[in-house]
Amino acid sequence: MPEKGHSDFLTFMEGAAAAAMNKDLCIHSWPGSYYLQSEKRWVYGKLSLTPYQLTFTSDKEGLILTSFKLSGITGIKKETSSFIFSSLTVLVGGSEKHWFSSLQPNRTVVFNVIEHFWRAQLLSSEVEADPRPMSKGRELINLASSSQQRLGDTAKVLHHQGEQFDRIMKGLDKIESDLDVANRLLTELESPPWWPFSSRLRKQEVKNKPESLPSSQAFGKDGLILIVPILYSQGPDPNLKQGTLAILCSGLEIRDSNEQLVHKYRREDVDDIKVQNPYEIVVRQRFIGKPDISFTLQSARMTDVISIVEIQYSKKVQFKEDLLGLFRPEDSSVSENLGMGSSIWNAATGFLDRVMHPASASGGQMSQQVCEQTVSEAEAQELRQILRKLKSIALDTEAELERQNEVLDVIGSSTDQATSRINTSHRRIRKLL
Repeated sequence: MPEKGHSDFLTFMEGAAAAAMNKDLCIHSWPGSYYLQSEKRWVYGKLSLTPYQLTFTSDKEGLILTSFKLSGITGIKKETSSFIFSSLTVLVGGSEKHWFSSLQPNRTVVFNVIEHFWRAQLLSSEVEADPRPMSKGRELINLASSSQQRLGDTAKVLHHQGEQFDRIMKGLDKIESDLDVANRLLTELESPPWWPFSSRLRKQEVKNKPESLPSSQAFGKDGLILIVPILYSQGPDPNLKQGTLAILCSGLEIRDSNEQLVHKYRREDVDDIKVQNPYEIVVRQRFIGKPDISFTLQSARMTDVISIVEIQYSKKVQFKEDLLGLFRPEDSSVSENLGMGSSIWNAATGFLDRVMHPASASGGQMSQQVCEQTVSEAEAQELRQILRKLKSIALDTEAELERQNEVLDVIGSSTDQATSRINTSHRRIRKLL
């Protein structure tokens, strides 16, 4: 059992971090030309962007003419060459200047995309300047912290969902009260005029008339979860513009760089979300007889967005086959049971004990590689604290899920009763007419 917990925990952690740590993934590539300074001529080829690097490859020879890290860029500008061609210049290291021109679809799109990921790299918490390799303990701490953040986002979504269920229950209570009033009114209308108890029923109705709910309890609460900077375009338009994406419990909001609302998807309007790569998704709302409303969204923080929308929209999120291993590891039984706090806690704690005390491994089946990857006592203590928080959040999430399941059962039965009473009242009204 501990062996399986160890394997599940590692699979879960590696799958959660792989999408954000893949340095070889090509985010975008654009046809264009590069000014080769040594030969004083322009060379046609392809400019490629990865999460950490910018590379230009020639078309004819297939050689990499230039390649540099985004963290080494000191400036990006739109300039004009001596031949009055619009160009994009990238300054590296403060003195080395690279010229790119004839970029397709246009220079502005390329500038927006490169600048977005360049700024994200500058603001990243990763410190690449340190040549020393990160210890295994620190890697575990970083992965556990990322998992804690994802689980916290999940708990936040469930909390807002629970609030919505509570409002639905209040709405059903009001419907039941209104149906009681309707039943008394129909009973009085069905009685003959000479029936002596008609006035008594009317007085009883006035006396027992339920108070209307205040407007402050009306449905509809957005519930902001996350805001991230994005590059967006609508439909087939390749021109990416800068803006922000707000993830709400009620839907998704896309705003431009001036905070003006571009489009809002209500939660029920979203028909599918296609994950093209860890940095790009396509959100679509389908229509019959008119064009669909679809937006292509790109962001350096798209992995945070995907982890939340996958919970909110469940089966509407579609991954490419080559991305399933990054976001949905096949053997990640832990990730499929986030609400089961004991699974995460037992797997992680068992693994930590094995690393700290390799000699106590049962049967001597601990691999030599794991034995060598020991962590310090301070790192182990920090990891234990993170795992305790994970356990607390997971147990609260499990309790909230159980409560919501009970509320859903009550909502289902109350809805069926209300539907039956409405149908009965409808038949009575038809008889009166």
